[in-house]
Amino acid sequence: MSFSTSLKNLRKSHRITQSRLAAELGLSTSTISMYECGKREPELEVLKKLAAFFGVDMNELTGQSSEISADPELSDLLDVLRSRSEMRMLVSVAKDAPREDVEKAVRIIEALRSAE
Repeated sequence: MSFSTSLKNLRKSHRITQSRLAAELGLSTSTISMYECGKREPELEVLKKLAAFFGVDMNELTGQSSEISADPELSDLLDVLRSRSEMRMLVSVAKDAPREDVEKAVRIIEALRSAE
């Protein structure tokens, strides 16, 4: 789901007019309208204000979380990355490594696990 669709759906589900939302955030009504039509994208600070106003995650607001939540495996992996700093470290090191090196590292980890 796109940002424009997410914003419009959130605004309507909260039964708020574009004018009221604009006033709450210190923006013009035309700015909100352009966001909802996809003619303009908000700056980061405005995204933060919108997410806080509606009580949602910025990823949800920008439509990114729906891709992750639709895939249970990605959602589980994201939870692991959030909760385990060593996994973040591993991914950080591996993200720029050649495929062959990552495959070797996986085989090493698998061998370590089977040796336990």
